[in-house]
Amino acid sequence: MLILIRTLTDMQPPPAQPKIYHITHIKNLPSILAAGRLYSDAKMIEKGGPSAMVGLNRIKQRRLELPVTCHPTAHVGEFVPFYFCPRSVMLYKIHMGNDPELQNHGGQDSIIHLEADLYTVIKKADEKSRPWAFSLTNAGARYTEFRNDFEQLDELDWSAISARRGCPARC
Repeated sequence: MLILIRTLTDMQPPPAQPKIYHITHIKNLPSILAAGRLYSDAKMIEKGGPSAMVGLNRIKQRRLELPVTCHPTAHVGEFVPFYFCPRSVMLYKIHMGNDPELQNHGGQDSIIHLEADLYTVIKKADEKSRPWAFSLTNAGARYTEFRNDFEQLDELDWSAISARRGCPARC
């Protein structure tokens, strides 16, 4: 058996201006614009839910319970979900449309992609004393590790984040 272990010295450095991405249904855009912000899943539940849900309910429910270890009293579902990769696994699931739990079976045509500059978002969060964090793997997994120091962005696998291999052209 051969086990390959990637060391931090093998990894690409983060881009100079990393982007983060949020996907939502176009039906949610009016409420996002009216609020002037995105809300976490926990806050959306409190407000009665989004106009159209994107994602799997079981994953959203699990994220409400998963701790964000770098913020001892916080849970994943209390943070607005962003991806470092514009082609997320959830977007692929929506593209395929074959998960019976998906509420949106219309493919990607009704999905909008919001892009933001990571450092700008962190700066705004810090100015408003709002906690932020990123995960080293899927934030919905029980084994993931969290960080809240942008100096630790080099712990992410940026070559995997930027890879297009294995992803359909529309994904």
